[in-house]
Amino acid sequence: MSIATLLLPELDAEAKIARATLSRVPADKADFRPAVKSMTLGRLAAHIAQLGGFGTMIVSSPGLDFATAGMKPLQFESAEQVVKALDQGVGASRAALAAVADSAWQDRWKLSNGPHVILESSRFEAYRAMFLNHIVHHRAQLGVYLRLLDIPVPSTYGPSADES
Repeated sequence: MSIATLLLPELDAEAKIARATLSRVPADKADFRPAVKSMTLGRLAAHIAQLGGFGTMIVSSPGLDFATAGMKPLQFESAEQVVKALDQGVGASRAALAAVADSAWQDRWKLSNGPHVILESSRFEAYRAMFLNHIVHHRAQLGVYLRLLDIPVPSTYGPSADES
């Protein structure tokens, strides 16, 4: 069994939870932030949505340099928009993941911003840390934002207080 075959069900499960959480983001609360240093709700939701495609970058390139990549953050418009962006990105990541050879997981992968190295590790470690775990981390933050706004939080790995 290939490594990708083992990872695909996890990607599907995490994407399903992220989709459910993003679908609850109210457009009229996009500027909400729980603390001055926190991202706004809209920025956080758009970031999660955009992360859906980051797996493609990790499994199909030797790295990413933010200083030269020309990436632009997705701008939040609505829950429907971020769910659609997540689904498109996850679809691309899923296809790239299905195509990667097992031997490529040991290749080095580097994330940087010019001379500043953010992460340099195996492709497998980068996939887990900067893609899957990153989505889970921000999705949990989004759950806190929803809770603070008294919006029902969807189930993640079991029932939430709102869905039992």
